[in-house]
Amino acid sequence: MSKDISLAVTDGSGANKLQKTGIALLAFGVLATIIAAFGAGATQPVLFFWLSVGFISAGTLVYAYPYFQHEAGIKNNNIFKNGMTNRGALAWFTGLVLTGFYIILYWFPQYLEGLIRMCDPLSWLLRNKAADQWFLYGTLYTLAVLVMGFRFIGKYRHNRYQIIRTLSVMFFQLGFAFVLPGLLLMFNQPEFYFSYFWPLKYGYLWPNDINYVVSSGGLGYFMIFWGAIMTFIATPLLTYKYGKRWYCSWVCGCGGLAETMGDPYRQLSDKSLKAWKIERYTVHGVLVFIIITTIMLWLNSAWEGGLLGTWSGNFSQWYGFFIGSIFSGVIGTGFYPIFGNRVWCRFGCPMAAILGLFQRFKSKFRITTNGGQCISCGNCSTYCEMGIDVRAYAQKGENIIRASCVGCGVCSAVCPRGVLNLENLRDEK
Repeated sequence: MSKDISLAVTDGSGANKLQKTGIALLAFGVLATIIAAFGAGATQPVLFFWLSVGFISAGTLVYAYPYFQHEAGIKNNNIFKNGMTNRGALAWFTGLVLTGFYIILYWFPQYLEGLIRMCDPLSWLLRNKAADQWFLYGTLYTLAVLVMGFRFIGKYRHNRYQIIRTLSVMFFQLGFAFVLPGLLLMFNQPEFYFSYFWPLKYGYLWPNDINYVVSSGGLGYFMIFWGAIMTFIATPLLTYKYGKRWYCSWVCGCGGLAETMGDPYRQLSDKSLKAWKIERYTVHGVLVFIIITTIMLWLNSAWEGGLLGTWSGNFSQWYGFFIGSIFSGVIGTGFYPIFGNRVWCRFGCPMAAILGLFQRFKSKFRITTNGGQCISCGNCSTYCEMGIDVRAYAQKGENIIRASCVGCGVCSAVCPRGVLNLENLRDEK
């Protein structure tokens, strides 16, 4: 393989000319973003929007382009020697920046005023109103999924399953989680995300949110109908047929960001028995938390506050603060470079908990293994983002039916012997 298209890059000095150009463009975009944050974004929003978004996107795409030139096959050369992908100083710095951004976003948005105003032109065009911190976040989030999705497709371009599911998460993030909610606001309708359902979007089954949505009329009733159908009928049926992958790896925005922007960190997931025990308690604990909170809110609503007083409201506020903000946002994404890309999905997401229960006890989906072909290289376990010891199953020739598996298929993609296959079979007792 030509040295110029090698992806065995450990630092900037080892990059080829094209990648160095990408790094330069990326650095210029970051500089423009910093200048915009200090006020220039408010005075010249169009200029700094395109300088920031344009150069960061172009730089990332140019840097990732060599993935489309190398020979077929997934290359993770030197991934454990690169400080950015093996908890080095650069990873810790990136983690702190991401964590700090989420803290400012949730509780101190006034410090993002320059960046928020920079998004005003796009917000007026899409939503017919000025931008706020959540529009800024949605713009950056969608941009990350699209740009890093391009990189992901290049890296796994010989694998049809990986290409299609990545295009799927890019489509749902752009269309259903960014453009469509914006257009609803433009036409004075409730902002609604058709790709998120209770309990992940916990408010969609709470009395106040339902009252707010149905107040818009016929479309509001359809939104409630859609959410109820997807939560109580489509979710169990689709999980029975396809496993939790239909949502976690094909539709969900959280999973979309984890699979695209988080892909360089999938090998950092904790594979220990202790982590698995913690995972079982936390993910099901959050599920119990949201179920109890939802029941309390409805009981209190039915008795018009006479049964539980302020308790149900306090529960919902605690859930929103500890789970909705700190766990899913600050920890779930901010800690990508340290704990891997699926911290929230694995340890906290109540939607993943429900899907996992269906998948474990009543689903056709499983990863089949051909133990006779396994050479125990360990690639499957290393790159399992959910911390599953896939190799142990492969060595014994056992099919993998695990509640936590999101069906990303990377274990199968990195297997040099074709031992693992994602299949939908009859129930196994």
